Amino acid sequence: MNKQLSAIMLLLMTIFIGFGIIIPVLPEIVGPFHLNMMLMLYSAVSFLMSPFWGSLSDKIGRRPVLLAGLCGFAVSFLLLGLAGDSLWLLYVSRLLGGLFSGAATSCAVAYVADITTEQNRTKGMGLVGMSIGLGFIFGPAVGGLLTGFGLSVPFFVASALSFVAFALAAARLPESLPASRRGEAPKRASRWTAFSGSLKYLYMLSFFVTFTLAGMEGTLQYFEALKFGAGPMDIGIMFLVSGIVGAAIQGGVVRRLVKPGDEAKVIMIGLLLSSAGFFLILLSSSLLTATLYLTVFGAGNALIRPCVLSLITQKTKVGQGVATGLNSSMDSLGRIAGPMMGMGAYHLNVNLPFAIGGTLCLAAISLLLAFRTADSRTIRAESAAR
Repeated sequence: MNKQLSAIMLLLMTIFIGFGIIIPVLPEIVGPFHLNMMLMLYSAVSFLMSPFWGSLSDKIGRRPVLLAGLCGFAVSFLLLGLAGDSLWLLYVSRLLGGLFSGAATSCAVAYVADITTEQNRTKGMGLVGMSIGLGFIFGPAVGGLLTGFGLSVPFFVASALSFVAFALAAARLPESLPASRRGEAPKRASRWTAFSGSLKYLYMLSFFVTFTLAGMEGTLQYFEALKFGAGPMDIGIMFLVSGIVGAAIQGGVVRRLVKPGDEAKVIMIGLLLSSAGFFLILLSSSLLTATLYLTVFGAGNALIRPCVLSLITQKTKVGQGVATGLNSSMDSLGRIAGPMMGMGAYHLNVNLPFAIGGTLCLAAISLLLAFRTADSRTIRAESAAR
């Protein structure tokens, strides 16, 4: 299991390095309108396809879907690097990226759920979160550094990394879903199969966390350029430091200290930190302060994501693939709506996206409380039924 977990961690880190690479690069290639349209297109396609990939993996196994996702993801970045100033090719590459990213990510998370027990699932999801965090550490930093060699170079690097991940998965990852368990998801299962009971509050919380993050990503470089003249290299440094702290939290605090039953408390702390980070970003005046404030936000996100994933995989009543596919879809839905909110709010007032993000993180605490109340009610009802 340890070898499989290590391979999945490396795969997820590679995927999110590829995703993170674009954050400081695309704003230098296209204007704000096309940047946010591409972000929304990528996420819209991923949103539509993630439940399909999750259900398919419940039926035929994780391995073939994961391999298809990694291969398609690599091709999408190759096209992005070849696009140059061809706007239509840039859009096609983002469409393909969204199509296949859901397959790779949702299957990787479902794979971890397959090979971990309920007792160590929080630790497993902590490793998943750490891997994603490491991708976001190195992705924007590598993207910012490689722009010095040409704006297309980061995309070719992302494509090469994705092909390496494909080769690694083909060589090292056996199927995690036994033949006896395949097809256990309802035949007509849709994403909304998992959207029920107390878990619906966690899915909504997952949406709002990603919604606010995406709104920030679509505007941060423009905002910090106004504050202290930030460029791609500065944004890369900011995400590098923030990501290192986030990965340390996920690999240390979440993996080693968070025990089953503590997840909701940790999510609460994460929401408070994320909100504080948003409001602090408004006070940015230099690379140092902007990095510090983004790190506060990143620390909050680092606590929230693995714990939400752990609770979902522990308590879902449908197939793990459907449950994790829906969570990926909620992330994607947040990434569809987030850039729209961020850029619209930014045009009204440059401070507004961050003020809205901080306020929504505080409001999301009500969703967490609703989950705890509904979950306690369900547990009492199940105990009474016995």
